[in-house]
Amino acid sequence: MLPEIPLYNLFDEPSFPVRWLPAAVAEHVDLPDTVGLRDLLVRSHEIAQVTIAIPPALSALYRVLYALTARVTRLDEADDQSSARPEPWARRRRKIVQQGRLDPEAVEMYMDNYRDRFFLFGGQRPWLQDPRLAAECDPANTAGVNKLIVNRPSGNNHAWFRHVSPNTPDLPEAAEAVLHLLVWHYYGPSGRCSTRTSGTTAAANALAGSLRSTLSYHPEGESLFETLLAGLPEPGERVRRGSDLCPWEWEKLPDPAGAPPGVEGLCSGLTARSQHALLLVPDAAGLRVEDAFITWAWRPKISRAGDPYLIWQTSKEGNAYPRQADSHRALWRDLDALLLKKPTGTALPQRPAVFRTAPEVSEYLRVRALGFEQDGQAKDVQFVDASTPPVLDLVEEADASVALDIGRLRVLGERYGARLELAAKKAWTQYTDAPKIRDCTWAVDAAARYWPAAEAEFWKRLERRDFDGAAAAFRALAESAYDDVTLKALGTLRGAKACAQARTELYGGPAKTKPTAKAGGGARGTTEDK
Repeated sequence: MLPEIPLYNLFDEPSFPVRWLPAAVAEHVDLPDTVGLRDLLVRSHEIAQVTIAIPPALSALYRVLYALTARVTRLDEADDQSSARPEPWARRRRKIVQQGRLDPEAVEMYMDNYRDRFFLFGGQRPWLQDPRLAAECDPANTAGVNKLIVNRPSGNNHAWFRHVSPNTPDLPEAAEAVLHLLVWHYYGPSGRCSTRTSGTTAAANALAGSLRSTLSYHPEGESLFETLLAGLPEPGERVRRGSDLCPWEWEKLPDPAGAPPGVEGLCSGLTARSQHALLLVPDAAGLRVEDAFITWAWRPKISRAGDPYLIWQTSKEGNAYPRQADSHRALWRDLDALLLKKPTGTALPQRPAVFRTAPEVSEYLRVRALGFEQDGQAKDVQFVDASTPPVLDLVEEADASVALDIGRLRVLGERYGARLELAAKKAWTQYTDAPKIRDCTWAVDAAARYWPAAEAEFWKRLERRDFDGAAAAFRALAESAYDDVTLKALGTLRGAKACAQARTELYGGPAKTKPTAKAGGGARGTTEDK
């Protein structure tokens, strides 16, 4: 049973690990390794980073912190309607940057208003949970804590790193459970879940979370304070805080069988897109979670359109979709899509909206990419976490020339990576007499050699602003990788012939035959290194 008295409030309880700035360490003795939401905001100017080791949990927490920051700074509206003399949003944010910290009184005022909504257990409205699940779901068919903790095996899934028992599971501490509660809300799978009966609606399947399988891009500064302000995109002119609500701000819980609350602006867009409903069951002490209800929140799909931290692309059918998380793809390959207003690419990528205004906070912002490589349903592959050096001073609006050079540099790196892959596959196909070109060990080995070297070449040239001769440099890396993976096959005539013929793909493929004026005639073209 749920405890009658709420014990664990996220404003106060140390739930989130942090790394403090050196100046804070020098000034204070025995700084805590973990803090609650209050200190994350009030002391954000003293915190370097939130050090959560689960990338999708950090991505989700950032969105919650952005919403809280927008509220306490009143940057949740383009023109603050509560002010007698409204100032432009950018000017108001610039003043807060100059103040160097968030206003502690504003933080306390907000927390006083919603303190009862941030208890993790018990109460009328446990944080980001639906207490109605205790009655609307079968208590004998709960999900269990192994299902709640996303990096544990559950059910019939394989145990890669540890064995767990559904009968005697290790009970997660409340702080750990909070992180996985966030992952479920943003990255939860579609498909089978616990049966929930709400009124006349009974169902046992849920839709995928709004961020499932995606990669989020977040501007990060030298302190958490800069990170939070840089992460705020400017709200639309019609957004009003009275209707743009976070789930913990709802006056009452909506009917799950009806239409979900609309996404009205920044705060609701960041926090109110979940397709899953959860309820954590604490142990007797209220310090650990011993069980969990996990089921559907709404029957209709909530659109994820407009998320300001995703790279949006366009399918051949003309539909917008976010760039997927890929644990094999290095972050430098996305850099031009973060800096340019109209980056190149057949998918017509659009940079995350947050990067239009983020550089106004600081010229020393880096990019943090956080995500989860997954399929739409139950398959989870790998967490994705990558970071760049400070690069947001190179956005096209600030330095168009360098931003365009970065785009061309990325294109060249991608070009020779693609040519290398095709060359390796063709060589393998001809050498083994395979019926068709397909994935093979040579292509995998060549990629493992080329892409780390290409990444190093990219960052070296960007640091030196040296963009001349980049094509030759990437081509040399592709040649080296190709030669290494095909070396052993050169000892046979069959292998040498296959490797020599496929090698032309490194230079754009076999020479094309150009038609002449004479009928039936032809002239031998040359291989063009485009």
